[in-house]
Amino acid sequence: MSKNQLRKKILKIREKNYYRNKLNVDRILNIVKNCKKNKKVIGCYFAVNFEVNTDRLIEVLDKKKFIICLPVIKKNKEMEFYRYKKNDPLYVNKYGIPEPKQKKKMIPDILLIPIVAFDKELNRLGYGGGFYDRYLKKTTKQKIFKIGLALSCQNVKKIPIEKFDKKMDAIITEKKIYI
Repeated sequence: MSKNQLRKKILKIREKNYYRNKLNVDRILNIVKNCKKNKKVIGCYFAVNFEVNTDRLIEVLDKKKFIICLPVIKKNKEMEFYRYKKNDPLYVNKYGIPEPKQKKKMIPDILLIPIVAFDKELNRLGYGGGFYDRYLKKTTKQKIFKIGLALSCQNVKKIPIEKFDKKMDAIITEKKIYI
């Protein structure tokens, strides 16, 4: 099955199973605390299109004094992360994704990434734009810990991978942690 065929199939399954979207915030906090001691910059996202919802996680991270940054899509199809504080204004980009006003660019220590599909080898299938893969390629020196967020129904036997695809360091679903 091609990436596009798999993407279409799993996006329909994810939408049907969206009611199961119960993100275990404590599970994520434990991984965040343990994966990089003294690292507090967390790259996150605001969910769209039935992605795992991160609203409550962002609130908890903010209360626990983590520094949160969100992606901003640039005109050249590049992505950067900018500081976000709770109640900062957000702007919706042309893809329908909320973005912070561009003030302070940051490189996250830990990056929470939305997933279309994944396999047990920690391969991730995204929407096909390559934004996260390009971002991770240009920030390889920073050793960002990559955590994919998905529903268990998005797990497939094998993701077709290409040389530019970046593996996750962990994937968290409502049922299981893959490391």
